[in-house]
Amino acid sequence: MIKRILVLVIAIQFVGCAELQKIASQLPNGQGGVLTQEQIGNGLRQALDNGIQNQVTKLTAKDGFYRNELVKIILPEELQAVDKGLRKVGLGNLADEGIKVLNRAAEGAVKTATPIFVNAVKEITFNDAKNILLGKQNAATSYLQSKTNDKLYQSFSPVISQSFAKVGADKIWSNLITRYNAIPFTKNVNPDLTSYVTKQALKGVFTMIEVEEKGIREKVGLRNTALLQKVFALQDNR
Repeated sequence: MIKRILVLVIAIQFVGCAELQKIASQLPNGQGGVLTQEQIGNGLRQALDNGIQNQVTKLTAKDGFYRNELVKIILPEELQAVDKGLRKVGLGNLADEGIKVLNRAAEGAVKTATPIFVNAVKEITFNDAKNILLGKQNAATSYLQSKTNDKLYQSFSPVISQSFAKVGADKIWSNLITRYNAIPFTKNVNPDLTSYVTKQALKGVFTMIEVEEKGIREKVGLRNTALLQKVFALQDNR
C-alpha cells in the first residue's frame, strides 16, 4: 500500500513539472506568438549586461564604492577597534583615509575585472531560463552569482592585491596599524585585508546587478530593447 502511494506521489510530481513547463512554453510574447527558450535566455542576458553597463561601471569611478552606501566597504569587525582607537587619540583623518583606500582598491579591481565578468555572463546557458524569469526579483542575479562567484573571486583577488599597491593602501594600512598597535593597552591586529576587500568587492558587484534586475522587473521604462520588453512582459502577466 505504501509503495503504491509513493508511486502515485512521484507520478503527480512528474506530471506537475511537465505541465508547468508546458504552460511556461505557451506564454505569449504580446504579438500573438510565443517566445523560445533561446529568446528568453537572451533577454535575461541582456538584463544582466544592463546591470554591468548601467550599475557595475559606476563602481569603477572615483568614489564609486566610497560614496555609494549600498556597497561602501567599511572596516571588518576585527578592525573596528582600530578605527575607534585612532579617533580617540585624534587620528580620525588617518582612520578615514584607511577606509577610503580600501574602497579605492575595490574600484580598481572592478575596473580591471569587468571584462572577465562580462565574458562569464555570455557563457551562461539559461537552460532553466523561464524558471529564472518567473522567479524572485533577484533570481537572475542569484543564478549568475552561484555560477561565477568562485571564478570571479580567483580573478579579483590578485587584482585587489595589485590595487592595494597602486593606490598605496598597503603603506597606509601598514602605517595605520603600526600606529594603532603602538597605543598602550591595545591588542595588536594584522587582518587579511586582501581577502576581505575581495569579498566585499564581489558583494558590491552583485548588489548593483540586482538593483538593475529589480528595476527592469518592476519598471517597464527600463526595458530598453524590444527583446527585454517581450521577455519581461511574461512575468508581468503571470
